[in-house]
Amino acid sequence: MTDKNITIISLGCSKNLVDSERLARRFEETGYKVRFGGTVPRGAVVVLNTCGFIGDAKEESVNAILEAIKLKNTGKVKAVYVMGCLSERYRKELPSLMPELDGIYGKFDWNAILDAVAGTETQLKPWERTLSNGKYNAYIKISEGCNRFCAYCAIPLITGRHHSRPASEILDEVRDLVAKGTREFNIIAQDLSSYGRDLEGASAEPLADLLEAMAGIKGVEMIRLHYAYPSDFPYGILPVMARHDNICKYLDIALQHIDDGVLTAMRRHITAAETRGLLDRIRREVPGIHIRTTMMVGFPGETEEAFDRLLDFVREQRFERLGAFAYCEEEGTYAAEHLPDSIPDDIKQTRLDKLMAVQEEIAAEIAESKIGTVQRVIIDSYDKDRDCYEGRTQYDSPEVDPVVYVRSDKRLTKGKIYNVKITGSEFFDLEGNVI
Repeated sequence: MTDKNITIISLGCSKNLVDSERLARRFEETGYKVRFGGTVPRGAVVVLNTCGFIGDAKEESVNAILEAIKLKNTGKVKAVYVMGCLSERYRKELPSLMPELDGIYGKFDWNAILDAVAGTETQLKPWERTLSNGKYNAYIKISEGCNRFCAYCAIPLITGRHHSRPASEILDEVRDLVAKGTREFNIIAQDLSSYGRDLEGASAEPLADLLEAMAGIKGVEMIRLHYAYPSDFPYGILPVMARHDNICKYLDIALQHIDDGVLTAMRRHITAAETRGLLDRIRREVPGIHIRTTMMVGFPGETEEAFDRLLDFVREQRFERLGAFAYCEEEGTYAAEHLPDSIPDDIKQTRLDKLMAVQEEIAAEIAESKIGTVQRVIIDSYDKDRDCYEGRTQYDSPEVDPVVYVRSDKRLTKGKIYNVKITGSEFFDLEGNVI
């Protein structure tokens, strides 16, 4: 192809984004100009990295594909390729449903798109990529897949069994990114808790050892952990988190519920008492830690009493960060095949609204409690409408968590970390001045 414009549209989670960034780097290596999302240039090749996790995400991916096909049919783009979770899950169905697609790739063979478009390959290291959000911030995917097989979850059906990346490769990637100016590292996986246990010769605490080594790399200023699993939790990471200032006091761990009957039906392999014990130990060993979690309402068999226990649990624990969603049946999962989806959608929505109302009040109170404190804030952008900078504390992950609106008499640098005195709060977000 003579026109060397590639537009990559990355949908779904940050794990998909890592793959999109790796593909972008490979196209750039062969002379292509790559952009992430936005307006598609005339004559460009469009690559959509799709999500297939839940109904809303699948719908978003399908709509994006249809929009790209429309551009192709009107001659505005040259070709449309898909990759990622949706195409991995429905690889057999997509050719007949969307014959206009020029290529269908999945979760693990996306690198072949380069050969299909450019007719060539590259000799880049596996982790090399072009960061989509600026050089100072990166997601580091340390493993892929999941062995947990929760009743409601399609991820193991899409990604397969859990497999970890060697620690040496991960650390080489971090060093490479640091040399290019990256300061903030968000560590991601479907299941952080299982990291390294499948590697030959692994230590007793492979995730703790990885974090210890990563924290010791000069130039690493923020490390944040995403998507730990509560069962078989790697307790060895807690003293490492407490010991190192550049490991954020932040942990993303999806709990889903607290009622024992619902947890059993979900196949979560943990009890309510064990969950409380886990949270108590995390908070005791890492003082000041902010816990982000996810809850699900409306799972088959969730009674009003079970839902009330969930509400009481959220009030009791006062999670600093919490998201929630209503159960949606996913074909092929244990729940879809064995547990009737008998709770009406309006009841699910009512429960979701009640839960989030409780959490919003808690989150607002936690934000207000930070007034008067000094926080380390990494600057993301300048907000013209507010005439101030926008950044995040160690407790705030990109995209999903609150922000800090920062005022300063001097010009601030994107990606640099400043000490900011918090002067006010606005619902969940904070306001402050550089000191």
